Amino acid sequence: MAEDMPPDSAHDHRSDARADRAAGDGAPADDRERLVARVGAMLRERVPAEQAAKASRRALAHETGRCLDEALSRDGAQVTLLEQRNLITEVLNAYIAELEQAAAPADAPADPAEPAAAPTEPGQASAPVEMPAEPRTRAGADGQGKQRSRVASAKASVQPVVMERIDVGVAATLPAEELEQQIGEIVNEVLSEQRIQLNLTEQRQLVRLLVNDMLGLGPLEPLLADESVTDIMVNGAKQVYVERQGKLELTDVEFRDDQHVMNIATRIVTRVGRRIDESNPLVDARLEDGSRVNIIAPPLAIDGPSISIRKFAQKRITLEVMARQGNISQALAHLLGIATRSRLNILVSGGTGSGKTTLLNAMSRMIDHGERIVTIEDAAELQLQQPHVVRLETRPPSLEGGGEITMRDLVKNALRMRPDRIILGEVRSQEALDMLQAMNTGHEGSLSTVHANSPREALTRLENMVAMSGVQLPPAAVRQQIADAIHMIVQISRMRDGQRRVIKVSEVVGMEGDVVTTQDLFTYEVDGEGTDGRLRGRFESSGLRPAFTPRAEYHRLGQALLETMGCR
Repeated sequence: MAEDMPPDSAHDHRSDARADRAAGDGAPADDRERLVARVGAMLRERVPAEQAAKASRRALAHETGRCLDEALSRDGAQVTLLEQRNLITEVLNAYIAELEQAAAPADAPADPAEPAAAPTEPGQASAPVEMPAEPRTRAGADGQGKQRSRVASAKASVQPVVMERIDVGVAATLPAEELEQQIGEIVNEVLSEQRIQLNLTEQRQLVRLLVNDMLGLGPLEPLLADESVTDIMVNGAKQVYVERQGKLELTDVEFRDDQHVMNIATRIVTRVGRRIDESNPLVDARLEDGSRVNIIAPPLAIDGPSISIRKFAQKRITLEVMARQGNISQALAHLLGIATRSRLNILVSGGTGSGKTTLLNAMSRMIDHGERIVTIEDAAELQLQQPHVVRLETRPPSLEGGGEITMRDLVKNALRMRPDRIILGEVRSQEALDMLQAMNTGHEGSLSTVHANSPREALTRLENMVAMSGVQLPPAAVRQQIADAIHMIVQISRMRDGQRRVIKVSEVVGMEGDVVTTQDLFTYEVDGEGTDGRLRGRFESSGLRPAFTPRAEYHRLGQALLETMGCR
C-alpha cells in the first residue's frame, strides 16, 4: 500500500513523523476498503456472532489484530503502525455495530439473512477461535447501537450548520442549561431543514454531544461520567483505552481527527492557565473535578496527541474501605492508622498507577483535625478532609521562560507557614533534601510518595535525589539523615490480576555502619490463583515489636500497636 502513495506524501517518510503518519492515510481508498473488508470477513469467520456476543472487547480487538497481521503478511503490504491501529478500531467497531443492529435474545438463532463470511484461504484455521467468555457491555436488543449510529450520523451533518448559526464567544459564557436549550432549538430547525428523522431521546443525545463539544471534553464526557472507569488514555484520534478494575479495555470512542483531540487538550489546559502547542508540547494539568491530566502533543507524540486522565475518585477512600476491597488487611489498616496518628514520617512507594495517592489520601484521614497541614503537588489531586489545609501547586515557566515555581521552592516556603505536617504529593528530584530537613526539624508526621519497586529501592532513590540538589554531602551523612527522617515505607503494587495491594510495610530502625537498616512489619504472601483469575494470598505480620512502639505509647496507642502486630 505504501508504494501507491503520491511522491510528495512518501518523501522522506522514514525520518519525517508527519509523513510517516500520512503513509497509511494516503493509501488509495479502494485498497483500504478491500483490506477492511477482508479483515472483517476473517474476523467473522474466526469469531462467529454467537461467540462474539459473549467475548470481551479486549479479546475481540486482539483477534482483529491477528487477522490484520495475517492479511498484511499475505499481501506483502506496508502499513504504518498508526494506520494498523486505526484499521483494527474500524473493523472492530463495524463488527460490534453489526452485532448490535442484528441483536436478538442470547438464545435466539443467528439471522439466516446475514451474508456469509468470506471463505477461508489455504492454511487458515477453519475452526472458530476460543474467545474468553468475559462479560461485555453492549446495546443488545434495546436498539441502543442503532440509536448511537443514527445520532453520530446526524451529528456529522448538523454540527457544521449549528456552528454557523451561533456566536461561539457568547455561547461559551452561557450556563450549560441555557446553552443546551438554545442549541436544542437550533438543532430542531436544522433537522427539519435536512429532513433527518430522530426521536426525542435521540435529539436530546445529539444536543448533549454538541454541548459537550462546545463546553465539555467532547467524546470523553461519557467516560468521565462512568464511575467504573479509573483511567482514560487517548492514543491519537481513533484509539481510546480505559482502565476498569485494573484492566485496560479498548473503547468505541473516537475523535474526528488529531485537531479535534488538540482542541479538547487546549480546553483542558487553558482552564488552569497553561498552554499546549508545538513549542510547549508536554503539560500536566487537572480537570475541574480534580482529575489529573497529562498531555503530550506532536512533535514529541509521533502518532498524534495523547491525553492520559487519572480520574478523581468521587467515593472517599478510607483505610476501612481499602480493607474491605482487599487492598490491605484489617490488621494492616490498624497499623497504618496507628502509624499516622503517632506522627511517623511515612513514605508511600510504588509504580505508576499502583495507588500511591489513593493510599496517601486514606492515611491522611487519620490526621487530627486540629493540625495545620500544607500540601505540595505538581498537579493538585489530594483530597484531605481536615478543616485546616493549605494547598500549594507548582507553576511552569511563562512564555518568556520565567516565573517557574518548583517543588523545592514550595517546600522552602512551607517551612515559613508554621505547618504541623507537610504532605508532598510526590518527591522526584532535588526537593528530597528540603523534605528530609523539614522532617528532621520538628515537622513530624509528614507524608510523601515516591516511584520505586521496593522499600530498599525507595531509600536508594531518596539518596540519589538528594545528590540532585547540588549540595555536596558525604554518602554516609545523607544516609544518616534519611534514617533519622523516614520512619516507615509502605510498598504498594498493582498486581497481575489488576488488584492493587500493599505488599510490604518496612520500618526504618537506624544505621549499621554506612547502611540504613530496616525491618519488615507486614508482607503480602501469594498462595495461588482462583478460578476467577484473582490472586489468593494473605497479609502476614512479622510478629516483631516495632521500633516506634515508644512513640505509639506516647500517643496512648502502644497496646493497640502490639495487639495489631500479634506481639506478646
